[in-house]
Amino acid sequence: MEDSWELLERECQDCKECALCQTRQHVVFGVGNPQAEILLVGEGPGANEDEQGIPFVGRAGQFLDDMLAIIGLDRTMVYIANIVKCRPPGNRDPLNVEQDACIGYLHRQIALIRPKILICLGRVAAMRLINEKFRITREHGLWHDIDGMRMMAMYHPSALLRDPGKRPETFDDLKSLEKEIEKVCRRTEPHRPWQRLPGDRPDV
Repeated sequence: MEDSWELLERECQDCKECALCQTRQHVVFGVGNPQAEILLVGEGPGANEDEQGIPFVGRAGQFLDDMLAIIGLDRTMVYIANIVKCRPPGNRDPLNVEQDACIGYLHRQIALIRPKILICLGRVAAMRLINEKFRITREHGLWHDIDGMRMMAMYHPSALLRDPGKRPETFDDLKSLEKEIEKVCRRTEPHRPWQRLPGDRPDV
């Protein structure tokens, strides 16, 4: 049977493949543009996400929106998902058994989206999708060619809220992402209101 967003989300909402189904309020499936060329993957939902059923809606989500805005992107231009779709209790890292139970849903999302660029937000996603020995402090901002996609990891927005000293490095990673979008994406046109054509009238 050919896969579809409707089938995939229905199966995901009914999932009982691991113990996280016993403590969740909502399955957090994903959000954004299903035809996006850019896919962002975090580790798993937090309390706000579990409550609303939408990825990255708390303080970290607001910070992610700010990060995207730096390079002219918003949520209508990307798709956002997680390694696991249900909140691990206490916001702990998802266990390997939980990731194993859930990763198939993400792989199916990737197959439906077919993104040109995949960005891992944080260590957990990078260890699952790039390299199981990935060191986020050393390897963030480095590009990898995996399964026909350009992949890079950057610090999770929560980490940047806890440690503002990492933000200059993340700015560099965002600028690298901006350059990669220009190289490989054909349908993604970042908002650049500050780049006006000669003779354009400024907004008043």
